[in-house]
Amino acid sequence: MAFPTSVNSQITDAVTQSNVKVVAEAPAMAMGSLYQTMAHSTGILFENSVSAQQQQNTLSQAAANQGVMQVYTLDTTAAAGATEKVAQTGVSDNLTSLLTVLNALRPPTSAI
Repeated sequence: MAFPTSVNSQITDAVTQSNVKVVAEAPAMAMGSLYQTMAHSTGILFENSVSAQQQQNTLSQAAANQGVMQVYTLDTTAAAGATEKVAQTGVSDNLTSLLTVLNALRPPTSAI
C-alpha cells in the first residue's frame, strides 16, 4: 500500500503496478528483438553463401568450357604446324614462330 497522499491510493497502486509491469517486460522485449536481429542476420549470411556458390559454379563451368574448347582446337593447331613443317614455309625467327602459335591458341573475340 502506498503512503497517504492527496491522490487516491488505488490510483497510485495502479500506476506503480503498470510501471513495474513495463520494467519487468523490458528484458524479454530486448531479448526478443535480439533474437529477431540474429535470425535476420543469419538468413542474410545464408543468402550470401548461396550466391557465392552459384557464382563459383558459373566460373567453374566457364573454365571447363574454355578447357574443352582448347582441347578441340589442339588438333587443328597441330595439323597447321605439321603442314608448315612439310611445306617448309615456317618463319626463321623463333620468337615470331612462338607468337604465331600463341595467337593461334587464343580464343576468337566475338562482336558485342
